[in-house]
Amino acid sequence: MAEIKLSERELLILGLVAEMPRHGYELEQVIEERGMREWTQIGFSSIYYALGKLEERGLISADVPANAKAKKSYHLTDKGKAALVEQTLATLVSVQPTYHPLLLGMIHWSVLSRDQALDALQTRKDVVAEELQRIESIQFEQQPLPDYVDAIFEFSIGQLQAEAEWLDKTLAYMATKLWNT
Repeated sequence: MAEIKLSERELLILGLVAEMPRHGYELEQVIEERGMREWTQIGFSSIYYALGKLEERGLISADVPANAKAKKSYHLTDKGKAALVEQTLATLVSVQPTYHPLLLGMIHWSVLSRDQALDALQTRKDVVAEELQRIESIQFEQQPLPDYVDAIFEFSIGQLQAEAEWLDKTLAYMATKLWNT
């Protein structure tokens, strides 16, 4: 089978449809209930757009209800199952560069006064600490979680902890440096 490239949204939706047939509003509910917006960007309207694209490509199929008021329910096709497996494996093993906005701010460090720069990093450190508490709270409130979902939360928590550690080191280092004026 030729490789099918799925967007992150399409991969998420395809995986949720693979669990069981669902209509668009059910997908929104699952995304909300599982806290999936904590680690992926998907809006409500994006769900329907992704469903349309997946259906066009033959990866899902819609059961059109006899009752006009009933909602279309989507299910995975064989082609969709193969694409889901292929894309999931590719996603798990690929390493891609990240383009974090913090780095863009750091590259322009020299246009800031010493106080502005250090205050900005301190504010970020405080915000990261709050975000870390928020994510840990969500993880705790949703227990028990399947192991793989717990691992997703742990990944996000680990990234925030690594950033907090980097901010500590960078703030301490930059506070000792002479300022370019």
